[in-house]
Parts: sequence; C-alpha cells; structure tokens
Amino acid sequence: MSAAPAAMSLRRRLDPSDPAALRRHGHRRSTPTPRRLPCGRQPRPETTLPSAPSPVAIGVTVFRPDAAQVAALLARVEAETRPTIVFDNGGLPASAAADLVERGARVLSAGGNIGIGGALDAIARAAIKAGAAQVLLLDQDAAFAPEQVTELEAALARLRTVSPPPAVVGPRPEAAPGRKAPAYPRRPGFSEDGSLVPVEFLATSGSLVDLAAYARIGPFRSDFFIDGVDLEWCFRAWSLGYGCWMETATALPHRVGAGVIRSRLLGIEMPRQPLFRMGAYLRNSVYAWRLPHVPRRWRVRQAAYLPLQALLYWADSGYRPGVLAHLSGAVLDGLRGRLGRPKGLP
Repeated sequence: MSAAPAAMSLRRRLDPSDPAALRRHGHRRSTPTPRRLPCGRQPRPETTLPSAPSPVAIGVTVFRPDAAQVAALLARVEAETRPTIVFDNGGLPASAAADLVERGARVLSAGGNIGIGGALDAIARAAIKAGAAQVLLLDQDAAFAPEQVTELEAALARLRTVSPPPAVVGPRPEAAPGRKAPAYPRRPGFSEDGSLVPVEFLATSGSLVDLAAYARIGPFRSDFFIDGVDLEWCFRAWSLGYGCWMETATALPHRVGAGVIRSRLLGIEMPRQPLFRMGAYLRNSVYAWRLPHVPRRWRVRQAAYLPLQALLYWADSGYRPGVLAHLSGAVLDGLRGRLGRPKGLP
C-alpha cells in the first residue's frame, strides 16, 4: 500500500477518517464546494472525477475462492452488462483470472492480502478511472442478481432529492442458512422514504456507493484490515453531511463466519469466526471509540456488548487460556492504536 515510511508517518499525523484532526492541522480543500452541508462541514475532495461518468461498475473482492465460487463469478461476469472489477486478495488461480479477463472483467491484485479496506479502495479508484458514477461492492459469495443492482440504482436516484445526499444504499440483510444476518441500526433524526430506511451503517457487500460522495468522504480504512471498515466509513459519511440508506424492497443473504454462537442466558448470538477475525473485530471496535465521528450512543452500546461477546466466544472455545490471551491482547492493541494486519492471520 516505497515512500511507504513517509506515507505511514503522514497517516499518523493526518488521519483521513478524523475530520477534526484534518482541521487542527490546517488541511485545506483544493476546490471549493458549492453549498453548505447540514452539519456545517464541507466534504473534502480526494479524487478527480470524470465529467460525464457512466452509471455503475461492479466490484468483487475475492480471497481464496473455491471452485464453486469461481464458477459463480465467471457466470456473473458473463451475465452482467456492467463493467466488472475483481480484486484478488490472494488465492485466485491464474487460470481463473485469465478466464475472467477473457470474459471482459478487469482483475486487480497487490500480490497478497492487503485486507478488505485496501481492496475496496483499489476497486473504487479503478471504477472512477473507468468513468463510473457508482460502484456496487460484493463479496465472492454474494448472490446478488443484475436486476437487484438496477433496484439499488433506482433507489439512489430517488435519494438525490433528499437531505443529506446519499453516500451509499444497500439491500436488506438476510441470514443464509445456518448463519447470522448483520443488523443495521436505524439512524435517529431522519425519516423513511417509502421502502428506504436511514441506517447508521451497512455491510459493504451489496452496497452501491456513490463515487462523488466517496471522493469527498475519503477512503476506507486500510489499517482496520477487515472488521469494522464499513461501520467506520458510514459513521464518517454521516458526520460529513452524507446519508447511508437501506432499501428494504430487495435483500441479500449474508454468510459471515461458520455458523452461529448463541447464549440464551446472555440473550445474544454472534457469528462463529476464526480467532484472528474475532481479535480484529475487538481491536477495531475499541480503537473506533476515540474517533470523534463515532456517536457516543454507539460507544456506550458497544462498551456493554463487547465484553459479553468476548465471554461468549471464549466459552465456545472451551475456555482455552490461549483464546482469552489473544482476545485480551486485541483489546489492548485497540486501546494503544496498534492496527494493521491482524495477529494470527493465516
């Protein structure tokens, strides 16, 4: 992500996800914005957009896809009239990449796993360069039909007349068999618009991102690597005068984790995740509490919920000491701001 040390140093001084820090350090926008946003802050341009963009590009992130997922992706590219950008975060066979290119897809790679944040940003930059106005982000296992993309396009068009303007719109989440669907809390202070509901955040998979808004809100956090990337970006979008919306008229099944961990006593359930991913979730959640655009109501909610999740995960592991040590270390990393590649990542 060879000026790397200098770039990392700059990122520590001017965190792109912290609007207040940018103002403290005298950050200036390169071009004026035509109107005041409701929150009194102006979006900042990050990327030069083409003057006459075409509608939608499809962006798919893959990581070690199995044969069935590769076959589904090839079929999708063949059926899709919109341009498709595939980011290989590692493990895509060379033959599959060649087949995708032959069918018209553009395949990108950084030569290894750079995390979901870095992959999404690479896709967004490629979509902008290709002249797209929006990009639909998908995971490798997302079953989202071309006609559903059209529904989200129409939803985004409807939202052009509302205030604040939309940054992203996504489908209603559903649980795939044996999995737990994510929950999108409703954003207080804003009304529904028919089937469209304002929400605090959305999962990136299935989300149609407005690239003009993306250019002003800024990139996804690559240092989060995997968990919480979507949540932080959406909270940042709201803080900069943009909205995040769920289209309840269309749905996307989610396949997070390998099953569900439940506790009737605690009254909670959560996806069964690999240890490195649970650690990344705890680390990034705790770190995000320091960000001024993360609402206090969310911090309070998580402060109560995270310990219960950690306890449930530890119990599901059979109370293994190594699991407790890993989770505790992840929380400390979050408090100390030690982000990046998660510990234990395979």
